[in-house]
Amino acid sequence: MAKLLLIDALNLIRRIYAVDVDQQGVSEQQIMQSCKARVHNACKKLLRRIEPTHAIAVFDGERSWRYHYYANYKHSRKPMPEQLKQNLALIAEGFRECGITAFFPEQDEADDIIATLASKASHNKVPSVIVSTDKGFLPLSSENIEIYNYFSKSYTEHNEILEKFSVPYHALTELWALMGDKTNDIPGVKGIGKKTAIELISEFGQVEHALNAPTLAPATRRKLEEDLDNFILSKTLVSLQTDINLGFNLSQLRVIERK
Repeated sequence: MAKLLLIDALNLIRRIYAVDVDQQGVSEQQIMQSCKARVHNACKKLLRRIEPTHAIAVFDGERSWRYHYYANYKHSRKPMPEQLKQNLALIAEGFRECGITAFFPEQDEADDIIATLASKASHNKVPSVIVSTDKGFLPLSSENIEIYNYFSKSYTEHNEILEKFSVPYHALTELWALMGDKTNDIPGVKGIGKKTAIELISEFGQVEHALNAPTLAPATRRKLEEDLDNFILSKTLVSLQTDINLGFNLSQLRVIERK
């Protein structure tokens, strides 16, 4: 039976690099070789643990549609260290040496590529495992799509999502669109914090339903109506695209065992 492994490449690499770069008295070349070796080792562990038939590690393109849609998207985020950026091709060999495809899109974000692959696979009843610590993948969690944290060696379950965010997994995009997401500089609705957002979702499910409900608190209604454009913008930004034109199919991602 087919099983797809989807690795958020930079999410994995940057955490591994952060450990390697702190070593004292080590040259840049040694740091990069160590990072590549540790990525390779991580992949071997993932292949043993998950046992996929197909796999891909997806990198980020230069500037996705989100940067054009909203100029302040991720504007306060620290850029990737230049040393790491210049050596991504080398580190990508750590994936390829394990028989895992390494994919560098021109513009699309890894999140959207992975979401598209996972959704297409799920539609065809092919299970997939997304390896990432990025919370943005959690709304995809379903019967055929699992989210795996390599560093804690654990899958994220629906009850854990509910416990952490106080809303079910399928309401996370609504939550982040309401309260914003500082890590990505997504504004949310002015005056709506986490507590109010959770209360609104718990009672009404969606903003659309809340605005149509006579029981919505007047103050909350006013905030939503006055900043509805920001809610729509924010929800668009936090929603993963599942219809990216990939230019390849599942059969091309088969894991090739290397001797």
